[in-house]
Amino acid sequence: MSEGPVITKRRFIAGAVCPACSEPDKLMMWNEDGVPHRECVACGYSDTLNEQGLSVPKELGTRVNTSALKTPDVKVQAVQFFPNPKLKKKTD
Repeated sequence: MSEGPVITKRRFIAGAVCPACSEPDKLMMWNEDGVPHRECVACGYSDTLNEQGLSVPKELGTRVNTSALKTPDVKVQAVQFFPNPKLKKKTD
């Protein structure tokens, strides 16, 4: 017998509405090691449910748990300002 996770068959929930895209009858539910999961086939939304059937919030992204910020590949050009000869101060 394998020791992998026990996953039940995925099933559609009749009348369920996706919390992200509000499409009816597009949610699949399944259990993985006794933990219920759901996923929308229309928009790809997925989450995990707790014992009361409420969505478990995912960890918010912070500077610690996200990858380094990607810098855009933009070539930086130096700007050179030339003095305006008309604004030159006259020395007496």
